[in-house]
Amino acid sequence: MTEQFNHRHWDDRRRGIYEVWYLTWNDPQTGQGFWLRYIDECPSRGEHRGELWFARFDPKRPDKTFGIHKHFPKFDATAAPFRVEIGSAQLGHDHAIGSLEGDGHTIEWDLRWDPADNVLRQLPDVMYAGGGLGETTVLSPNPRVPLSGTIVVDGEKLQFERAIAGQTHVWGKKHAYSWTWGRCADFPGAPDAVLELIAVQLQRGGRTLPRMMLVALDLDGTQYRLNQWRHVARNRGRWQTGHVTFTAQSLLHKIEGELTAPDEAFVNAPYEDPDGTHLWCVNTEIGDARIVVYERAGLAWREKRRLESRGRAHFEIGGRERDPAVVREHVLV
Repeated sequence: MTEQFNHRHWDDRRRGIYEVWYLTWNDPQTGQGFWLRYIDECPSRGEHRGELWFARFDPKRPDKTFGIHKHFPKFDATAAPFRVEIGSAQLGHDHAIGSLEGDGHTIEWDLRWDPADNVLRQLPDVMYAGGGLGETTVLSPNPRVPLSGTIVVDGEKLQFERAIAGQTHVWGKKHAYSWTWGRCADFPGAPDAVLELIAVQLQRGGRTLPRMMLVALDLDGTQYRLNQWRHVARNRGRWQTGHVTFTAQSLLHKIEGELTAPDEAFVNAPYEDPDGTHLWCVNTEIGDARIVVYERAGLAWREKRRLESRGRAHFEIGGRERDPAVVREHVLV
């Protein structure tokens, strides 16, 4: 069981911290994508609060794409069983229920899934020592799970029956200077595939450091973990509005790929670090993903597997400056 990896990392005595549990998935019938976040926010100055975030991405009706979030004065969490409560919403290790209203939108959700057997760690193994060595720590207690239930968005009801979803847990004190995150778990012809990538660019002493790309892929019963420190020097990644490219390799394997989406497929979300630093994150849950897996053949690389998914890739790009190309705002209500 992976429930322990969802347990709250911080407690009410800590200041200057945040903690997030998020869920992403697509409706197999309409192609709509969804982003649901439960947040524990305890800034260095100000009141401890809970936050609920929701976004709907509609590939056929771009005008129906929107995102809203709301602050709540109370946050509760338990460990046995794991449960987070914010307002009328609840998140457990195998379910999410709740509602959110504002900016002319009304959302209700009642979702269930079968918990995963194994956790997916996106960072180098050593970074999880002592509860997390970096400014931000991330792992997925439910990296690829079958989701069932209902969601009602502005009167439109969608029913899910074992749709593919992913649930991730993040905790930290500060976001990276710049980052990208990507995920796809719905590749035709690859029923067990899960791609997760994270790339960051840090600042230290006023100096911007080189970009670091980390890639994890489960495919055909094999776990490719090109996300250890020994891989960083060889891995490469670039990101800009609507386009992420990456290459990751070990001595025996290499993965190349890209994530793409048009500007209108994104929402622009305003983030705030616990120290008051303002950031922006453009996010979509209806992007395209293409990857090629190679294996070593002597001194050359031989293509082993090529995968493509349309409208089922989830990715975001974040940093200290607002992206002017993405005009649709994730609205505080």
